[in-house]
Amino acid sequence: MKPPKGYKGGKEGQVCRLKRSLYGLKQASRQWNLELTKFFLEHGYTQSKRDYSMFSKVVNDKETIVLIYVDDLLITGNDEVEVRSLKEWLDKAFTVKDLGEIRYFLGIEVARNSKGTMLNQRKFILDILRSTGTEDCKPTKFPFPKGIKLSTEHGELLEDAEVYRRIIGKLLYLNLTRPDISYSVQQLSQFMHEPRKPHLQAAIHVIKYLAGTMDWGLYYPANSEIKLTAYCDSDWGSCAFSAKSLTGYCVFLGDSLVSWKTKKQKTTSKSSTEAEYRCMSHTTSEIVWLSGVLEDLGFIVPKPIDLFCDNKSAIHLAHNPVFHERTKHLNVDCHYVRDHLQDGTLNVLHVKSFLQLADLMTKSLSEQQHNHLSFKLSIVSSAPT
Repeated sequence: MKPPKGYKGGKEGQVCRLKRSLYGLKQASRQWNLELTKFFLEHGYTQSKRDYSMFSKVVNDKETIVLIYVDDLLITGNDEVEVRSLKEWLDKAFTVKDLGEIRYFLGIEVARNSKGTMLNQRKFILDILRSTGTEDCKPTKFPFPKGIKLSTEHGELLEDAEVYRRIIGKLLYLNLTRPDISYSVQQLSQFMHEPRKPHLQAAIHVIKYLAGTMDWGLYYPANSEIKLTAYCDSDWGSCAFSAKSLTGYCVFLGDSLVSWKTKKQKTTSKSSTEAEYRCMSHTTSEIVWLSGVLEDLGFIVPKPIDLFCDNKSAIHLAHNPVFHERTKHLNVDCHYVRDHLQDGTLNVLHVKSFLQLADLMTKSLSEQQHNHLSFKLSIVSSAPT
């Protein structure tokens, strides 16, 4: 580091050598993570190879799990003695503050009872409303107007692009507990480099929807079955300025939604079958990763895992490894689905379009269909009492 102001000594061009990393330096967070990792490994914990922020320890069939986010830790498990000992070790090594049972973590509110757990970000939504001056707005009934097509060319450029970028950044974080805005946020995120007035108006529309649904969040019922199920869907050629398709998926652990995504595909698909097949490949990657995380925690995941798709041609393509003129151009990575079908990890099944839960991730829907699918994804206004 450069010598601090007022320091006299040394020659021109010389720098100070750090003996210890401090907050604010480029490698500080990495050094802290290495120190914390070393601590847990020394105390008999195993670091997950699928998620390096997760540590677990099993003693006499009792398990303790730790999740790390920089210097915030979540500790859970059924071994009360180990949990108590771990807190004492941490306090002795680093001096920690025990906040008790989780109620608020990284902007996410947690409400628990005997029937389940509710996650929402009501306070965060209120902050968004205040920062955008929409506290007293009239709420909208769905996040994204049906049929709206945003463009990179139409509309006046915003004088201050940072306003738009801050809003989208907050909406991206809110997506952690609100899958119902996943499609809307993906659409709006495409214009961060050069936002225009129609883009800001669409973002405000999403905020007005949140104003009327700020109590909504994800509900996780207790004693959920350890069984993975996934739904995947694509919207072929939906991007107006690149003709690329949209991938959307949602993965359930029992009745609990644990993973979801809306993302534009990297390459242009020549047919809806190809778009769905690529979407299937992305979803399979997520399924394999989640299976690994559960196995790291000591759970046995029943195989095969059901993956539901509403395109019969894509399902045929996955089940039948034959050379075809129409599909010979597909990248090898797309056939990742086929490999997992053959080894018994995956079972690809057809689902009717009106029962496709991933529809919420790929298109704007009517109010009735939007609310119906939101409920199916366990997005509710409050946890049962």
